[in-house]
Amino acid sequence: MNKHTSPDFKAAKIAGAVHTDQRHDSAHKHVTGEAIYIDDMPEPAGTLHGALGLSTVAHATIRGIDLSAVGTAPGVIAVLTAADVPGENDISPTGRHDEPILAEGAVQFFGQPIFCVIAETREQARRACRLARIEYDELPAVIDVWDLDPAKDRLVTPPLTLKRGDAAGTIAAAPRRVKGRMRVGGQDHFYLEGHISLAVPGEDGDVTVHCSTQHPSEVQHMVAHALGVPSHAVTVEIRRMGGGFGGKETQGNQFAALAAIAAKRLGRAVKIRLDRDDDMLATGKRHDFVVDYDVGFDDEGNILSVDYIYAARCGFSSDLSGPVTDRALFHCDNAYFWPAVHAKSAPLYTNTVSNTAFRGFGGPQGMVGAERIIDEVAFATGKDPLEVRKLNFYGTRERNVTPYHQTVEDNIIHRIVAELEESADYDGRRREIAAFNNHSRIVKRGLALTPVKFGISFTATHYNQAGALVHVYTDGSVHLNHGGTEMGQGLYVKVAQVVAEEFQIDIDRVKITATTTAKVPNTSATAASSGSDLNGMAAQDAARQIRKRLTDFAADKYSVPVDQIAFLPNRVRIGNQEIPFPDLVKQAYMARVQLSAAGFYKTPKIHWNRDKGEGHPFYYFAYGASCSEVSVDTLTGEYVVERTDILHETGRSLNRAIDLGQIEGGFIQGMGWLTTEELWWDGKGRLRTHAPSTYKIPLASDRPKIFNVRLADWPEAHEPTIHRSKAVGEPPFMLAMSVLHALSDAVASVADHRICPRLDAPATPERVLMAIEQLRREAGR
Repeated sequence: MNKHTSPDFKAAKIAGAVHTDQRHDSAHKHVTGEAIYIDDMPEPAGTLHGALGLSTVAHATIRGIDLSAVGTAPGVIAVLTAADVPGENDISPTGRHDEPILAEGAVQFFGQPIFCVIAETREQARRACRLARIEYDELPAVIDVWDLDPAKDRLVTPPLTLKRGDAAGTIAAAPRRVKGRMRVGGQDHFYLEGHISLAVPGEDGDVTVHCSTQHPSEVQHMVAHALGVPSHAVTVEIRRMGGGFGGKETQGNQFAALAAIAAKRLGRAVKIRLDRDDDMLATGKRHDFVVDYDVGFDDEGNILSVDYIYAARCGFSSDLSGPVTDRALFHCDNAYFWPAVHAKSAPLYTNTVSNTAFRGFGGPQGMVGAERIIDEVAFATGKDPLEVRKLNFYGTRERNVTPYHQTVEDNIIHRIVAELEESADYDGRRREIAAFNNHSRIVKRGLALTPVKFGISFTATHYNQAGALVHVYTDGSVHLNHGGTEMGQGLYVKVAQVVAEEFQIDIDRVKITATTTAKVPNTSATAASSGSDLNGMAAQDAARQIRKRLTDFAADKYSVPVDQIAFLPNRVRIGNQEIPFPDLVKQAYMARVQLSAAGFYKTPKIHWNRDKGEGHPFYYFAYGASCSEVSVDTLTGEYVVERTDILHETGRSLNRAIDLGQIEGGFIQGMGWLTTEELWWDGKGRLRTHAPSTYKIPLASDRPKIFNVRLADWPEAHEPTIHRSKAVGEPPFMLAMSVLHALSDAVASVADHRICPRLDAPATPERVLMAIEQLRREAGR
């Protein structure tokens, strides 16, 4: 019998196997509007609506609050203040007890929630909020971090120091040295779906909360603490979010807690959905940083030592600022080996909203600092920045230890960059751009190729775990639940593919259900790019338990050895016969075989000692590179991204279609952060960029005119990850650094590339124009 007629031949693979392109499970619903988000859910009879009363000053003690007009406004049912919190008035995710649900006695940023109005309609609640009379005794406010001293000014959480070798001594002895400072701006998450929670009271004091969150278990625990009840009295459920990007890791806690407090107190369902302006005022954003750097190097461009201080505007409370600023240091090397290094974080207190997680979690800010150093060395030595980059890549045994003392064992950055350099014709275009700029007086072009090396795992080791629950029903259909959340990134379909692969059944036989704390407890946030890694493994574990039971049952029933039983597409071969998968399942059920299993996974090999600044915090690294070309109008600072080429590796991709979408979207979001998205607070601490009219995310017309994205199809994950795939959520975000450095290259051309432009981010047209004028002054033109 030849292979084409053998029962083992899998030419007719299951629909939805891993390593195949599958559309997002909700793609058709997103397009047609059928996808159900929390605000689309039918409201229980008598649902009430909440709105927040926000502080109108940045820092003050509260002298008096008069809410009488608020309470008597049309439709108002209740007005909640800090005194109405039955449990603990705190939602600090790190347990530092510095983030109240509602302000009490003092306010620490403009837009801080002070009270919550519950009314019959959302409009009535919002109108009533405006009737409050609050008297303040204003206090001095710290808004920006540019002039703060990390050694003297207040920190929201202890700093981290990474060190290896004698950085100061090596810099002092180096043939050449450069010192500088740069600003790296923040970013608003700007979700399609803002923050929202719907709390429904139940019997025995229970409450169910439908919350747009990346971390259902944390919401569960925070709501329980706020209510003063055990966690088992709170169930949190989420089917999908309209975007998360890290902002829904902790920021949903406040609104879930308020909705639950009101629902339990009033015995009616309560929904809180923020207005876009209030959402942007009251919720945290990507941290903006001020990076001080000191670098020693030789005449060839070999970097010998670096010294960094990464100071971050953290806001009024700790939130996740400690881990975020830690991760900035973890990526202060990007893809480069620093022979000697000293890096310190400075998570600074400010009277602004408490900043939080955002895609990359501090890693992007760390990488931008690394790339600035490369630019400084390149301009100082008169070399192409790409040449300096390649010269300083991680490499041999003597050059493969990170500043946190983890050995880089899976390094492929040399090949990634070499392939992209060739496919993007970097050298040829560099010559063409030089010729163009020589003959173009107004419009200048720039080109840059930047690498990405990004560590995958939560740096809080205990978060690197996941659970899943798999049921096989008697008709052979499968019910899948796990602790990961779906925010548009395609996690659900990927994990469903993993389960379909284990049972060798078509993916339409696997039902993807909402994430709920009632089925999988104590889950980690869907963050750190680890959603597929963790939840895929947990689901695989559950499916394999059931498959083993089915295998053992079949071996016993049909009296055949276990090794003669094989799961084939939608059927099972038992000895010399085949039966449909549903038939075997039904037989197993009749024989009282358990067809349900809870799976679990914890990431191996990782450990971290923060006090020593040493460990193995990342399971593996993900690599990529991008090459971007821009055109800049030197009279206005306006620019266009002409072309971007990306080569990014995802190991053996579970789903190339999903991964390509993540890479494209991540790059555009990163480009927005580094170019157009500018957060601006005035001198009184008021965020002035709090709506689409003033905060500019990239438009479709801003995408590169030519946009080539490829997956590197040759590597497999060095570690035994789920089907040898690699994470793809966060790493592509940093590919956008090529746009920032292409803009810097274009700006530098006005002074013949003799002066480093030191272009800060975001590189708005105004900032680009100012950099051009500064270079012209320095060059005497």
